[in-house]
Amino acid sequence: MNFLRRGSSVPESTVVDDDVEAQEVVSVGADKRQNGGKGRPTRSRREAEGRKRGPVAPAPKTQREAIKRAKSMRGDKTDRRQAAADRRKRMMAGDDRVLSVRDRGPVKAYVRDLVDSRRHLMGLFMPLAILIFITVVVPVPAVQNIGSLLCLCMLAAMVVEGTLLGRQIVARVRAKFPNEEIRGFSTGWYAFTRATQIRKLRMPAPRVSAGTPVN
Repeated sequence: MNFLRRGSSVPESTVVDDDVEAQEVVSVGADKRQNGGKGRPTRSRREAEGRKRGPVAPAPKTQREAIKRAKSMRGDKTDRRQAAADRRKRMMAGDDRVLSVRDRGPVKAYVRDLVDSRRHLMGLFMPLAILIFITVVVPVPAVQNIGSLLCLCMLAAMVVEGTLLGRQIVARVRAKFPNEEIRGFSTGWYAFTRATQIRKLRMPAPRVSAGTPVN
């Protein structure tokens, strides 16, 4: 093989050493393939996670079995009821961590206190809705006419009271929180919807009694 390397300055011993190293690399690769090394395709991420998690449960065959499995995954019914009761208790107390976004913050708490500190004609909104339903159901023209007129008068009074209440509360909130960005319509609407609810059904529960002044 020396005639193939004519004019080359590489010694023959170096060529022999290179051939020996190449044979060793080939033999090592063969040993790895025999021992289960890189001679097989790499497992996918899904296969690896599946082996870690264990076998997958078979799909439910009936609707009753599916409902039973869903209930077992949700946990004990007593624990769920206890958690719901605790959450409702914290909401009634006005805990910002469990309240909805529209009820959070000191501004909304101050608006609720202003609304709860006095009684409003708008608190009769739900009873008025029941009265309107009764006047529609009763097949007596005289009762329907009187009921419709009374409902219209009460609705007009509620609209006027709600408009005045909204303006008053927005002015007091802006004076109380001068560094906050107070949106007049949203704040007034929040006060209006709070005032239309029955006092015992308000969420969060009133912190002040009716007639108590709020600074």
